[in-house]
Amino acid sequence: MAARPPFSSLRRWRSLPRLLTLAFLALLSSAALLVLLPGSGQSTSGLSSTPTAAAEPVPVRVLMPAPLADAVAAPVAQFNASTPGVVLEVIRGPLDTETISDLATGSLLLGEAPFDLLLVDVSWLARYVAAGWFEPLERWFGPELLAAMEPGARLGNGLDGHLWRMPLTGDTGLLYWRTDLMERPPRDTDELVAISRDLQRRGKVRWGYLWQGRQYEGLSCVMVEVLHGFGARWWNSSSARTELDSPEAVAAARWLAALLRDGVSPPAVASYAENDTLQSFAAGEAAFLRNWPYAWREIEKGGGPVKGKVGVTPMVGAPGEQGGGTLGTWGLSLIKGSPHPEEAVAAIRWLTGPIVQRQLAIEQGYAPTWSALYMDPDLQRQAPLLAVQRQALQHPQLRPPTPAYAQLSDLLARQVNGMLTGQGGPGPTMATAQRQSLQVLRSLAGPAGDTAGGRPAVDR
Repeated sequence: MAARPPFSSLRRWRSLPRLLTLAFLALLSSAALLVLLPGSGQSTSGLSSTPTAAAEPVPVRVLMPAPLADAVAAPVAQFNASTPGVVLEVIRGPLDTETISDLATGSLLLGEAPFDLLLVDVSWLARYVAAGWFEPLERWFGPELLAAMEPGARLGNGLDGHLWRMPLTGDTGLLYWRTDLMERPPRDTDELVAISRDLQRRGKVRWGYLWQGRQYEGLSCVMVEVLHGFGARWWNSSSARTELDSPEAVAAARWLAALLRDGVSPPAVASYAENDTLQSFAAGEAAFLRNWPYAWREIEKGGGPVKGKVGVTPMVGAPGEQGGGTLGTWGLSLIKGSPHPEEAVAAIRWLTGPIVQRQLAIEQGYAPTWSALYMDPDLQRQAPLLAVQRQALQHPQLRPPTPAYAQLSDLLARQVNGMLTGQGGPGPTMATAQRQSLQVLRSLAGPAGDTAGGRPAVDR
């Protein structure tokens, strides 16, 4: 894996109006500017292994963010080598979550998507399903498959009684801590701050806690964790409304603001994405880091001062509250109207299966979804984070499962980042975020009061 965050480090493209940006990105998807990684089938896919004489191979194309496209290069080649008659091609998309979503959306809006499969971030699903862009998968994947996965990995794949996505990874946000500076990780947010201050006072570290405070999706993921950790919630599925101005939500925002005010986190955290925090932590500048599972391998292969001195634990909450990391899973969805659905499903079956997930856990550090893999002694030896990743998948936190999520995330990140840079206090910040969120949901409601844009999504 390249030494960079797998899901986000670039700002959203804002220099063009939204529709022009989408159209431009759609043109990129059909141009030769994206690298295609060729591959072809798998004998266990259910497809015939005997090619038809003189028949052209069936092309199946999947759009993925660049790091995951790179990660599955070997499994794609294995698929292609063992299933004659099918060629699986990976369209290597942009680096970050927001830009690749814009790329996919632009292509789908034009009705000319040059791909059969899309690797879907869990936060996109409700919007894409509402737009009618995916084909349900229960025809090929029964409920027994999801039952064989860890609890958190089952979330975010189904809506309204249909299965729309098969998960490829089971990642969640995790808390990294320095084993050379403390005997055990903190049990709650109070201990995290107390340990940080003590280490800073004794000159052991410059900073206590590093996290993602830039105005982008990473800050929204941080907010999911902090809100839950203080007993608040961003989204009420029963009412299909946000609850960002509750006393608990304000307390969560106040805790974040105090990290900067008291010097536990650097002022620059307001401009940090995943890679910024990782580089600082890997250089030995901090006691704690909030990041994704990929960060551990980057630290261990980097040869920096903290190599071999880092532990990982699930995210902590306030005293008396259950902590939990944001669910950051990626999964494969079938585009409606794909001319080759059977071949595309065969690719889904292979790429999301236990053989490939085992390989990704060993080589890339991605969390598997299959429960059986977590009980594999050999895999446990080769993937040191496995036990922590399984523990984190027992209490993961979903982002609001609504088609309006992109707008809600953008405005919350904007408001909270403003608070971090001194533009408002916690109370007014969360009140504004709540007011603007309700305005977004009302604007998406139908003329008869239909709240399709914000309706609660029923997970399968």
